[in-house]
Amino acid sequence: MSTLSALDRRHVWHPYGPMPGRSEPLVVTDARGVRLTLADGRELVDGMSSWWAAVHGYRHPALDAALHADDFSHVMFGGLTHHPAVELATTLVDITPEPLQHVFLADSGSISIEVAVKMCLQYQRAHGRPGRTRMLTWRGGYHGDTFAAMSVCDPDGGMHALWQGFLPQQVFADAPPAAHDGPYDAAYDEHLAALAEAHADELAGIVVEPVVQGAGGMRFHSPRHLAALREIADRHDLVLVFDEIATGFGRTGELFAADHAGVAPDVMCVGKALTGGYLTMAAALCTSRVAAAVSDERGGGGLMHGPTFMGNPLAARVALASVRELLRRDWRGEVAAIGEVLTTGLDPARALPGVRDVRVLGAIGVVELDHDVDVPAAQAAAERHGVWLRPFRNLIYTMPPFVCPPEDVARIAEGVVAAAIAG
Repeated sequence: MSTLSALDRRHVWHPYGPMPGRSEPLVVTDARGVRLTLADGRELVDGMSSWWAAVHGYRHPALDAALHADDFSHVMFGGLTHHPAVELATTLVDITPEPLQHVFLADSGSISIEVAVKMCLQYQRAHGRPGRTRMLTWRGGYHGDTFAAMSVCDPDGGMHALWQGFLPQQVFADAPPAAHDGPYDAAYDEHLAALAEAHADELAGIVVEPVVQGAGGMRFHSPRHLAALREIADRHDLVLVFDEIATGFGRTGELFAADHAGVAPDVMCVGKALTGGYLTMAAALCTSRVAAAVSDERGGGGLMHGPTFMGNPLAARVALASVRELLRRDWRGEVAAIGEVLTTGLDPARALPGVRDVRVLGAIGVVELDHDVDVPAAQAAAERHGVWLRPFRNLIYTMPPFVCPPEDVARIAEGVVAAAIAG
């Protein structure tokens, strides 16, 4: 494996890092259930669900079986269609909020955001408002690493400050108050309304992560703010986009985070857990009103996007298997059980020096420090406890696979606390 590591260091560029990397990545030789097997024989419980996607763990029989095509692995989606894509789209329409009726299958979460922004722009153009080209969002958000997606990420605290001057200048509200079940701040809704009023003539849509802001800071906010955004969007005829790429498919304790508020967006983006971490696929769902505007000649006559691998049959099959497997099980009970163990297991971190906050929602556990994490030290401490974590900025967090048994969730919590002590 020393040769593999040397070749990796020489040729492979890993995410969010220089070339060559500052540290040597661990070599994985197998992944089954909730465990990663390393080249040195160690096993680590995966506390990250492979960036929140592998909700069923690894080598799940139903998802494995979906990958074995006995007809075809791919055909272009322009002018052709096939059963896996149609059945997947129909299933997504069935389980998402009722107004969402149309599904655009994309390559990745970031691309689904690009598609959503195009829908917003084409919607406004169809209604004779081509000057409405900006998006309203709030600070603390993260929506991906492609350019439209980067433009609606936090412009200061996020990862994309390098691109200022090139990215479109969007309209940013203050970050939503950090609360979920705590006090509701009605004054924040007034702030959102005033900002939308001031920029109404230039806004095409609103895009936010509902209830949980992911890679922008792992912050939770009141679902009631989503209802305020729905009212604001209706008042100014803006397209309301919910980015459910990280929160969709049960992670927050509801099937979709929008369900906490009983609010339906005009566009919903899903990804990550959609395929259970097997293949890359995402989707942007929209209402008939949005689809009609985009399809109108004044709006462009159709959605101006067409990925080469759109609707890939293998990805559609495994996505369908993943969604069916989730709905077949007591996913709500699984998520609640994980949350209970994380709440108990992470509680000791509250007494640690340097810890600003400890929070749990659904199957998400977060320890927030008052300083940046010493990532190598934190990861090494977690590994000594047999756990794989990937802290960032001042956050040590976990999103375990839903199939994680209580003893492994407890071990993950121990790893998070150990990482907080070391990091």
